[in-house]
Amino acid sequence: MDETIRFSISLPKSLLKELDEKMIKKGYASRSEFVRDLIRKELVEEKWSSTSEEVYGVLTIIYDHHKKELAERLIDIQHDWPLNIVCTTHIHMDHHNCLENTILRGIPESIEEIAIKIGGLNGVKFSKLTRAASIEK
Repeated sequence: MDETIRFSISLPKSLLKELDEKMIKKGYASRSEFVRDLIRKELVEEKWSSTSEEVYGVLTIIYDHHKKELAERLIDIQHDWPLNIVCTTHIHMDHHNCLENTILRGIPESIEEIAIKIGGLNGVKFSKLTRAASIEK
């Protein structure tokens, strides 16, 4: 296990107040946990700005499964990038709507390309890519 080091930072009172409000609103038990998550988020974004490092993404879409040929186009796109698709989970929300979560792995540019292509299909009502990457701690 990595040793935890204590350090201090100086903030204007108004900024500390905002930090505490956000920390409480998001349910963090301490400032330390909140700041650790902010740092981790920045590290993930840094990895996504790289052009060659492998990252992960979760593409969430909601679509009308009655839209003609949409399911086939989704499958075709997923098969065109087989090395990037790790897993897809599909649920039926109601008679018309399906929700899919697709876990993607690869370089950022490739993942973004798949997400844009899928999100832009006629019949996709919602599309959101969540960026992720492995980080040390």
